[in-house]
Amino acid sequence: MIRARRARIIATLGPASRGLEKVRELAMAGADVFRVNFSHGAYADHAGAIRSVREAEAVVGRPLAVLADLQGPKLRLGEFAEGQARLAAGRHLRLDLSAKPGDATRIGVPHPEVFAALRVGAEVLLDDGKVRLRVVSHGPDFAETVVEAGEVLSDHKGLNLPGLAIPIPALTDKDRADLAFALKEGVDWVALSFVQRASDMAELRSLVQGRANVLAKIEKPSALEALDEILDLSQAIMVARGDLGVELAPEEVPVVQKQLVRAARLRGIPVVVATQMLESMTHSPTPTRAEASDVAGAVYEGADALMLSAESAAGDYPIEAVSIMDRIITRVEQDPRWPELMRAEYPVEDADADALVAAARKGADAASTACLVAFTTTGQTALRLARERPLQPTLALTPNLDTARKLALAWGVEPRVVPEPSDPEELAKVAVEQAVATDLAGPGQRILILAGLPMGSPGSANILRIAHAPTR
Repeated sequence: MIRARRARIIATLGPASRGLEKVRELAMAGADVFRVNFSHGAYADHAGAIRSVREAEAVVGRPLAVLADLQGPKLRLGEFAEGQARLAAGRHLRLDLSAKPGDATRIGVPHPEVFAALRVGAEVLLDDGKVRLRVVSHGPDFAETVVEAGEVLSDHKGLNLPGLAIPIPALTDKDRADLAFALKEGVDWVALSFVQRASDMAELRSLVQGRANVLAKIEKPSALEALDEILDLSQAIMVARGDLGVELAPEEVPVVQKQLVRAARLRGIPVVVATQMLESMTHSPTPTRAEASDVAGAVYEGADALMLSAESAAGDYPIEAVSIMDRIITRVEQDPRWPELMRAEYPVEDADADALVAAARKGADAASTACLVAFTTTGQTALRLARERPLQPTLALTPNLDTARKLALAWGVEPRVVPEPSDPEELAKVAVEQAVATDLAGPGQRILILAGLPMGSPGSANILRIAHAPTR
């Protein structure tokens, strides 16, 4: 099953979608990667969801990836005596470490790191910014604040401190347990939430030890200041616009999104745009026109993948959400101006570009070329081609199922598992057979083959070969 589009779709699994039949329908509708969100659900739920993806993979006939999304150090309020409190602008609200149920004058915040990071005049945002406080005084275990906006606050709402770096580890004890479970279940990607510094990703990589690829979720302004170092240690990034949109001014978010997409593309690592892509489809069978334009904008920027969250995890129309996202992506990629606009985000004349890969990309632009075929052991050759954004699809052939699944996230790459060819002649034969079998090449069409010799040795590709599909 070949997709008629380059950008990929990530569908979050949840109560509305984790069963085998639903996962199969999501994959048939166009989902490439399935996100398991460890902020919600029990291990039995997650294990069942992962099992559903593996079983659906055999049905749809193409590799599907599983992305484990770790919760990270999400800061939350304690509980109110009555479940909620009604606030008033100008009134004081005390934050402290006490576990005693709160009211309209005080509430517990069970995170001493918050008070260590505060300063007088700092802004505190609660419930995704619906309630705004200003710090007037603070100590190691309390903060006196004034309510600037917001009326109602309920139990366990989230807390954000815009512009402040919080001295808290990116991996909590819960995350470590969740990571061990996810790796035992054989996930392909692990996403780390609330990354603030490069050391957060270094710690994750030391725990993963190559058993999965690692993805940094960029949702804290402090991560933007250390972006280059974070990219050095990440195999993909996510523009997580939820918390990022709380901590940044609204007008800053689209600018930061473009910066992050461009930075990842220059590095040649996949970049995911996430949060509220088709939010209204959680309860509506169709998206708003603004949401459709938002999806289209990410495609024009050349993002590798777009993610659905509540739309597919808990919504009323999970299959429709994937199907409509697929249709929007496909339509944008049919726009004659799409190549020009998408490639404007990446300077293809980059002097550091590998000459052989750049030549393959230029050859793929020729009308006579049907597709590219990249033989890869680790996936790097296919990712290097994806960085160049060739207009024809890339068929990535690998003997490793794990590699094929990881490549399901990469722009324009169709991964397939084949035995390792024994010599260059068999390599060309396998490439042609697979291109024809997947309908990527028709009779007599040209196929560009990129590979490295000796076969099976990870490293840079060193041969570019032209072959033709049989004329029958």
